[in-house]
Amino acid sequence: MSYPGYPPSGGYPPQAGGYPPQAGGYPPQAGGYPPQAGGYPPQAGGYPPQPGAYPPQAGGYPPQAGGYPPQAGGYPTQAGGFPPQAGGYPPQAGGYPPQQAGGYPSIPPAQGGWGGAPVGGMPGGGMPQGYPGGPAPGQQPMPGYPGGAPAPNPSMPGYGGGAPAIPHSPAINYFLVSRGYRGAIKDHPGADPLRDVEVLRKAMKGFGTDESAIIELLGSRTSKQRVPMVAAYKTTYGKDLFHDLKSELTGSFEKLAIAMLQTPAKFDASELKEAISGAGTDEACLIEILSSRSNAEIREINQIYKHEYGKTLEDSISNDTSGHFRRLLVSLCQGNRDEREQVDTNMAKQDAQKLYAAGENKVGTDESQFNAILCARSKPHLRAVFHEYQQMCGRDIVKSICREMSGDVEDGMVAVVKCIRNTPEYFAERLHKAMAGAGTKDRTLIRVMVTRSEVDMLDIRQVYQQTYGKSLYTAISGDTSGDYKKMLLKLCGGSD
Repeated sequence: MSYPGYPPSGGYPPQAGGYPPQAGGYPPQAGGYPPQAGGYPPQAGGYPPQPGAYPPQAGGYPPQAGGYPPQAGGYPTQAGGFPPQAGGYPPQAGGYPPQQAGGYPSIPPAQGGWGGAPVGGMPGGGMPQGYPGGPAPGQQPMPGYPGGAPAPNPSMPGYGGGAPAIPHSPAINYFLVSRGYRGAIKDHPGADPLRDVEVLRKAMKGFGTDESAIIELLGSRTSKQRVPMVAAYKTTYGKDLFHDLKSELTGSFEKLAIAMLQTPAKFDASELKEAISGAGTDEACLIEILSSRSNAEIREINQIYKHEYGKTLEDSISNDTSGHFRRLLVSLCQGNRDEREQVDTNMAKQDAQKLYAAGENKVGTDESQFNAILCARSKPHLRAVFHEYQQMCGRDIVKSICREMSGDVEDGMVAVVKCIRNTPEYFAERLHKAMAGAGTKDRTLIRVMVTRSEVDMLDIRQVYQQTYGKSLYTAISGDTSGDYKKMLLKLCGGSD
């Protein structure tokens, strides 16, 4: 069944009864302007224009003082790179980075982004996910540590948005600077939830379901445009949209559609609940969410978790895990990571020495020291620590962790390091593992595609191509099928 008049672009069908051009309108006069003979010729001394008026002088319109183009110090960015000027691209807690209606790129409004950061800050802990955070000469000491200095404009790390930057992985030539919005899904201009739910209702009403209409609609709207459909559907039809979708759709396609209609924090909370209370504990899911979200996002997840499930996330984690892995998760779920942007090379060297002394340079391993540094320090600072560690002992921090630890705590520490060091690379690996081998880990595939589609999907696609020799689009096409595949490819956004 097909929804008549539903255009493939995801827009609305044209309305009948528009205004066709009327016969007898005003055709252009032969010769157009200048005026016809017999008209009003310019009076002596009047127009043509005076000097300095139109037409413009040679060289075009000179910019006025303070006007466009930007003054010195504007784009391109000043030496030193991040952070950008106040009013930059700070996604807010609680949702994808919202764009202004009418298209991309644009500055997000003051509420409702996927990557919690205060106004004026920068997602990803000051620098986008993946920056090593190498300090520039003359930087101020890192606040919050001995000898530290106060820092203006603290910002939130994680979940982050914007482009990833310079990873330490020698296997990938991935030198990126901020390139604005890096998501694959963009706001659909003029989207209206009341009109959108009419499309959904018609797609589900009667015999059969028009899955193509559902895919086209949901796949062409951002999270902040999809979520209001739930309330609009109940307002318009007095029915629950989730219930109707579950009755019409099946399998992984149903789960994907339901995930796309939830707020980011609510979806994360439900994924954490499933990871803890499902058959066995999905430790990788717990680490993935808690190590990649900002403080503000983790706090919102905690609130929703308590409201929805009647107990705190910390209690649920404590009851389901043990040992140093439990301590790692409990530390991460506090949402209290330092989020200042300054990096002090001396302090980074001291932390690198502490990690070396707690692992490679002693009998046994002091996991508590690793926990204290990896869970409390800012992400830019930790990228500098990982670099200093490599320089100091000639071994990558991940290899040292693998030599010193085992089991869940090893996996957890390694995941935290990878996510902090290069977030797109970390998620590209998560996607590859979800699709590699026999069977597909659909929960992981759905979660990563939904949560990163408006954050850094373009960068994940780039890393995936470089690392695995084929595009993410091709990998999804070969590992999934049907309507489920079509919706995932919408979130992917294209082939590389």
